[in-house]
Amino acid sequence: MRIFIVSIFLCLHIWQPAKAANFTISGYVYDDASGEALLGAVVFDRAINKGTSSNEYGFYSFTLPEGSHEIQISYIGYQKQSISINLNQNIQKNIRLKMADQQLKEVIITAHGNEEKAAVKSTQMSSIKIQIEQIKHLPSLGGEVDIIKVMQLMPGVKRGGEGQTGMYVRGGGADQNLILLDEATVYNVSHLFGFFSVFNNDALKDVTMLKGGFPSQYGGRISSIMDIRMKEGNQQKYSAEGGVGLLSSRLTLQGPVLKDKASFLISGRRTYIDKVLGLVGLPIPYYFYDLNGKFNYTINNKDRIFYSAYFGNDVLHEPDMQDSTGENSDSSALDFGFKLGNFTNTLRWNHIYNPKLFSDKEAY
Repeated sequence: MRIFIVSIFLCLHIWQPAKAANFTISGYVYDDASGEALLGAVVFDRAINKGTSSNEYGFYSFTLPEGSHEIQISYIGYQKQSISINLNQNIQKNIRLKMADQQLKEVIITAHGNEEKAAVKSTQMSSIKIQIEQIKHLPSLGGEVDIIKVMQLMPGVKRGGEGQTGMYVRGGGADQNLILLDEATVYNVSHLFGFFSVFNNDALKDVTMLKGGFPSQYGGRISSIMDIRMKEGNQQKYSAEGGVGLLSSRLTLQGPVLKDKASFLISGRRTYIDKVLGLVGLPIPYYFYDLNGKFNYTINNKDRIFYSAYFGNDVLHEPDMQDSTGENSDSSALDFGFKLGNFTNTLRWNHIYNPKLFSDKEAY
């Protein structure tokens, strides 16, 4: 009897069906025209109702059972793309999405219970994410759209004085907010005594604000975190854009150093109210300027390096004085040369160890 029972157990063990193997498809999602990494792109398999999204560097990793799959990649404002894969090993595949330029009809937005449930189940609470292209269409002061003032309009955020850049989030103080530009801390975020922020929108790509439940990689502040990301530079072609406002002008240049391999971005902004009013005999001894720069280089499929920098100043100086002969007098005794600004720089290295492990190391 004992021998019979052991034989049945061995037979069941031998005939137990093998467990299906799982493999991983991973890579980056890019803008097809510029080569910019797309943050939060959705990668989805409708057959098994499973999906993932790209992280803040455009990297995605998606583990699926062995076999044939139809993968759909989508991003707001871009054409959806579907790819067919036969998954029998780990695959690394980069995706390029094209912008959608069709004219949309009237859109009616309604809330559904599924969206509310997703918000409740989400691990990230109190998060506001705004695309820079959306910010550019908002009303502006003197031709300059200010991301700080846009965030002041969000729920749970109260502005300081009229026109000021100070933010009071959920009862906290204006100095209790952590503001990051490409992961480097920006301490002075305003120009013109608080009427303008230091951020040039033409150089920015994405803005995320967290009002609670801060992830462990941040820390250091009590009220909120504003994570601002700069553009990486067009890897396909050279381009220039700029703008002329009542108080300042700006110019941005970007393009490939090596096509599909390395790119650069340089963006500058300066006020000229001191020059304009000086022409009509009203010397204003004040101006401010900003300069953003970024360079990125793709070493191989697993390694990519970035260097970004920002430099800006508020300059207040004593205007030139003239004596009775009409000559400029020596006003060095009165020139107090006041300057208040920021200088940040970040060196970052992205590395893919395997299809499921992505790392970002930075020095700033």
